[in-house]
Amino acid sequence: MLSYKNQANIDRSTADLEYHPLHPFLPEGCSVLFLGSFPPARKRWAKGFDFFYPNYINDHWRIEGAIFFGDKLHFVDEANKTFRLPEIIDFLNDKGIGFFDTATAVRRLKDNASDKFLEIVEPTDIPALLRQIPQCRVIVTTGEKATRTICETLSLSEVPGVGQYVKIPQSSAITTDIYLYRLPSSSRAYPLSLDKKVNAYRQMFEFAGMIN
Repeated sequence: MLSYKNQANIDRSTADLEYHPLHPFLPEGCSVLFLGSFPPARKRWAKGFDFFYPNYINDHWRIEGAIFFGDKLHFVDEANKTFRLPEIIDFLNDKGIGFFDTATAVRRLKDNASDKFLEIVEPTDIPALLRQIPQCRVIVTTGEKATRTICETLSLSEVPGVGQYVKIPQSSAITTDIYLYRLPSSSRAYPLSLDKKVNAYRQMFEFAGMIN
């Protein structure tokens, strides 16, 4: 299996340009790839959690814990207000779930975590990512900016709504059947209950063939 490479301590930022602090996480046999917009500012990361969805009040890892283990706290270290990274890495390697973002360099127009104030300077080379994971069948986004960035990058005419998916047309860059599946944001700012988010994510994992 491909090991997780931590690049979180590499600071390539300039006064107004911020580069992605993490390597793509692309486990062997990756069939589902989550692509967000960009990580939040470092000050919003949970202690010792140098990985994707690092904000402790973001519910992504609670959602996956609820779906696969029946416990929203399965990956949560409540005492230290962080997440259990070794357990998460083992789980993702076992399931073949990958993570990266649709931007490799951004400017933050305001000092917050909102996609609304995120200017994408360098979009991710998504076809290059997919060439590393030929078994990928579902790309998952959890926000409007990430979804629209992928649609622009891959020249998709149809932008899926929340809870919907579209098939990505094959081309010289995309030579297998891959679907773009849009889910509700795991941010607590998104107006949907945790139970409903869990249900939406579960439907995606069912679609991907990971659960029955």
